[in-house]
Amino acid sequence: MNIKRYGFPLAVAAAASLLLTSCAANESSASGTDSGSSLTGTLIGGGASSQQAAQEAWVAAFQSENPDVTVEYAPEGSGAGRENFMVGASSFAGSDAAFTADEIASGEFASCTPDTGIIEIPAYISPIAIVFNIDDVDSLNLDPATIAGIFKGDIANWNDEAIVSQNPDADLPDQAITAVHRSDESGTTENFTDYLHSASGDVWDAEAGETWPYDGGEGAQGTSGVIDAVSNGTGTIGYADASRAGDLGTVAVKVGEEYVPYSAEAAAAIVDASPFAEGREDGDLAIELDRSTTESGAYPIVLVSYLIACNEYQDAAAAELTKAYLSYVISEEGQATSQEAAGTAPISSTLFDAASAAVEGIK
Repeated sequence: MNIKRYGFPLAVAAAASLLLTSCAANESSASGTDSGSSLTGTLIGGGASSQQAAQEAWVAAFQSENPDVTVEYAPEGSGAGRENFMVGASSFAGSDAAFTADEIASGEFASCTPDTGIIEIPAYISPIAIVFNIDDVDSLNLDPATIAGIFKGDIANWNDEAIVSQNPDADLPDQAITAVHRSDESGTTENFTDYLHSASGDVWDAEAGETWPYDGGEGAQGTSGVIDAVSNGTGTIGYADASRAGDLGTVAVKVGEEYVPYSAEAAAAIVDASPFAEGREDGDLAIELDRSTTESGAYPIVLVSYLIACNEYQDAAAAELTKAYLSYVISEEGQATSQEAAGTAPISSTLFDAASAAVEGIK
């Protein structure tokens, strides 16, 4: 990737942030400050429910090093998080989809100084697991066209030949499939439907989007709702951040000539093989994922969840707290924390360099 070098000013309050210069030097305390932190106040954020487990771990560690700071993150979904950030109800947002260039150009971000733009940091990289609940079946192999047919409703029974032919050793029942999707606007849905649209040929004829495009199936609110519906149902299948898969059965996805199960390593492989989106301002690190890759070992149903903040805040206190918190999240320690809590893939050194420059530019 060609990464722009940023000319952001580096002078900030010492208690507010840590200067991160390279991945090799990426060593920090939990807050980006020392244990004598003088940071105070409340930082409000919210958005992607996929980030919930990671956010809980990040918040606990950050507040441990900054006992006079409260960080509140409401896992209400990417759409709600983005809307709240735009109207100034939160200082940062979590979103499983970056803003489009048109949205940024036409949007007004109430917390930001006018005409100063936003940053989007891909701080949470995780596979989206396809989860199912069938008695005595723990894993399945499925190609993109079959996955699309199931979720579209064209494949309606678990003993359909399209499924059986790829899983000759599985004891698949003569049972109706109940496909569960998100009922709310969801970045997870946008990532999942982007994969289906890109990789399944002409089976999935709807464009990618945060709203489920077809009638039928069962809708559920949020990541927790999908997991509950799949867990409590019979013959159910759904999609959710892999950190929430638990004991449900999971699908290995056909990539090229092999079936690839989800893993943090396989998710990282597809991200590192994909370029940054073109036409973005400095600090806007939206990634164009190559969903139809045939690269060995890459898992293409991946969620790159962003932390979105202002380049320049109207409120200096919000800038100070947001900068310190995001500095921790992208740090080596912060990424290890989310890997342990949520099974995410740590960002690469190249991505860290770009993210560090963006965060250092917050003022």
